[in-house]
Amino acid sequence: MPVEMQSLIRDVNELLVLSSLREGAKHGYQIALDVEADSRGMFSFQHGTLYPILHRLEKAGLVAGRWSTGQGRRRKEYQLTGRGRDALDGRARSLDTVVTNLLQVIRGAEPEAS
Repeated sequence: MPVEMQSLIRDVNELLVLSSLREGAKHGYQIALDVEADSRGMFSFQHGTLYPILHRLEKAGLVAGRWSTGQGRRRKEYQLTGRGRDALDGRARSLDTVVTNLLQVIRGAEPEAS
């Protein structure tokens, strides 16, 4: 199955968010900080990028959001759902296949059959 670059970027961004929530609920800003720290600065989210991803994942039932009040302000915390955990595992395997084939092409080897 061919991979479109926009789709690949969307999938990677969603995987980064889902993986950040693997250990527990977080608010958006913490997700952004954790992704940047965990990737040693290779990946980062801008405010205008992260929240549409979270809303898309929430609408798909992969994350659940709930409002909390702390330090005198309301903020939404997101938590990985069971469906989200399954999606994380499946999408990670798919991405592994894509990256493996990409590297084989770059290095001049035959890509694996999907």
